[in-house]
Amino acid sequence: MSPDQRNMVIAVLLSIAVVFGWQYFVMGPQIEKAQQQAAATAQQDQANTDIAQPDTSANASTNNPAPDAAASTATFADREAALAATADRVQIETASITGSINLTGARLDDVSLKKYNEAVDPTSPIIHLLQPDGSPDGFFIETGWVRADGSSEGLPDQNSQWKLVNGSTLSAGSPVTLEWDNGAGLVFKRTITVDDDYLFSFSDSVENNSGGDIALFPYSRVVRQNLPHDLANFFILHEGPIGVMGGSNLQEKTYKDLDSEGTIQNDATGGWLGFTDKYWAAVIMPEDGTDITARFVHTPTASGPGIYRANFIDKTPVTVASGGTANNVTYAFAGAKVEAIIDGYEQAYGFDSFELMIDWGWFHFITKPMFFLIRFLYSILGNFGLAILSVTLIVKALFLPLANRSYASMAKMRKVQPEMKALQERYADDRAEQQKQIMELYSREKINPLSGCWPILIQIPVFFSLYKVLFITIEMRHAPFFGWIQDLAAKDPTNVFNLFGLIPFDPTVLPVVGGFLHLGFWPLLMGITMWVQMRLNPPQTDPTQQMIFNLMPIFFTFMLGSFPAGLVIYWAWNNTLSIAQQWFIMKRNGADVDLFGNVLSSLGLRKTATQKPGK
Repeated sequence: MSPDQRNMVIAVLLSIAVVFGWQYFVMGPQIEKAQQQAAATAQQDQANTDIAQPDTSANASTNNPAPDAAASTATFADREAALAATADRVQIETASITGSINLTGARLDDVSLKKYNEAVDPTSPIIHLLQPDGSPDGFFIETGWVRADGSSEGLPDQNSQWKLVNGSTLSAGSPVTLEWDNGAGLVFKRTITVDDDYLFSFSDSVENNSGGDIALFPYSRVVRQNLPHDLANFFILHEGPIGVMGGSNLQEKTYKDLDSEGTIQNDATGGWLGFTDKYWAAVIMPEDGTDITARFVHTPTASGPGIYRANFIDKTPVTVASGGTANNVTYAFAGAKVEAIIDGYEQAYGFDSFELMIDWGWFHFITKPMFFLIRFLYSILGNFGLAILSVTLIVKALFLPLANRSYASMAKMRKVQPEMKALQERYADDRAEQQKQIMELYSREKINPLSGCWPILIQIPVFFSLYKVLFITIEMRHAPFFGWIQDLAAKDPTNVFNLFGLIPFDPTVLPVVGGFLHLGFWPLLMGITMWVQMRLNPPQTDPTQQMIFNLMPIFFTFMLGSFPAGLVIYWAWNNTLSIAQQWFIMKRNGADVDLFGNVLSSLGLRKTATQKPGK
C-alpha cells in the first residue's frame, strides 16, 4: 500500500475504535450516572394522568381525569413481599412462563420466564419480568375503561376486587374469566387467554343494566415504576419506550427523553407500544385497524427516577345501550424477544412491524440475514461458536476473488519495495516528483495501490453485523462455546493480569485503570494473530507510520477485551484464515514471504536482510 492508502486505512480503523471506546468508557457511565440522579423534586401528581382524553377540548392532551387516583402508596422490600400482600391471585402456568394475575385491579403483574435464568448457572433464579405495584421493580400491564367525560365513576380501578367466575389456572388453551359488579347496573367481565409463549389477550365486556346508555373508552397500558437495573446504555442497542404507531412509524425513545419531555403522544391506526429491555419486552396492542391515541408518559416522584407509562386509548367510544352488552379486545406481549416467535405474531395477528421490537438497526438488511445464517448453521452444528466460525469461512469463500486480487497486488508491492524505497530516497526533496515516479512504478508493474484496502473494508460490515447479532439476540445469550467460554454474548471471563485466575485478584476493580485491565485469553490471541498478519504486509518506509501499525494490534487487543467473546473468537479466527490465505496468494505470485523471519525481525531477534530489487 502507498502511504496515502495506509493513512486512509488507519483513519477508518481508528475512527471506529474511537467511537466504540468513547461510548463504552465515557458516555456509557455518564448516561447511567445521569439516569440514576434524575430524581424529580416535585411531589407525585395524580399517577394516572397518562390516559389520553378522547375529546377535542383544549386540555384534552394534558390534564386528564384518571380512572385510578394514584399509584399504590404501599411499598415493599422485595417482589416476594409484594406478592404476599396481594395473595388473592389466579395462577399462570405455561411451557414458557409462570406467574399470576392480581385479582385486586385484575392486573397482569407477575410473569416469570421459565426458560431463562439470570446467570449461566442453570440453578440461578429465572428471569422475573413483570412485578407487582409497589415492589422495587414494579412493572405491570392493565386494561380498563374510562367514561366519555373522562371520569372513572362506577368503573373498576386498581383497588377494585374482581372475582374468578370461570377457570382456575390460566394456561394455553385454558382461559380464565374475571368479573366485577359496580352495584349500580354495570357488570364488567374480563376473559384472559395466553398461548404457549408470551402472548396474552384480554376480552373485556360491559353489561349495562343501569337504565340508561353509557359511552366508554377502552384503554390499555404498561406501567414501569423504576429503571431496569441492567440498562446497557450502549449506542447500538435501544432500550426503553418503543412502539409502532401505525404506518410503520417506529418510535424509539429513551427514558431520558421522557424525563425531559414528560409526555409524547401520537394518533395511530393499530400498532403497538410498551417498553423493551435488551432481551425482554412488555408491549400492548389494540386489534388491527383500531384508531387509537398512544402516549408515553413520565410522572416524577419525590425520590427515584419516577413512573414511566406507555398507554393507548380508543379514539371512538364504545356505546353500551341500556340492557345491552359491549365488547373490546386488546393484546399484550410479555416475554423474551425470540425472533421466530415475534415474527410469528406479526404474521398471525397483523401487528404492524412487530419485528422491530428487536433492534436490528439501520443495517438490518445485513444484520438479520447474518442472524438467519448463524441460526441455520447452529441447527446443523449444535453450537453457536462453531456456527460463527463457519460463517467466517463462508464470508472468506464469497470474497475469495476480491481477496486474491488484493493479496496479489500486495505481493507485487512487496517485490517492488526496494525500488520504491530507492525512489523515495532519490527524490526526498521533491515530493511531487517522488509521487510521480512511484505512480509510474505502479503503472509499469500493474499494481493497484487501493486493492489492499478491500480485505479490511469488507470485514467492517461483517464485523458490525456479527457484533449486533451477538449483542441483541437472545439466542446468543448464555450460548456456550468450548472450555471456559460459556456465554458467547459475554466477555471472556479469563484475565492475563491475574494469570488467568491463578492469582485471586480482580484487576478490573482498580480505580481509574481498572476498566482497561480486562484482557482474556481470546482477546490476547486475537491481538497476536492481528500482529502476525501485519508482518505479511509490506513494511512502511516512514518510521512513524510503522510505529502506528505496530501499536494498532495492542490498541485493538485492549479495546476488544470487554467485547462479547463470540466477536473476539470470530476476529481471531478471521485473522488466522487471512494469514494463511495471504501467505499462499503472495507466495504464489512470487513474493518472498518469510513470515517467521518477519516476526523474529519485529521482535528484534533477527536482522532484516536487504532485499534486492525485483526479488
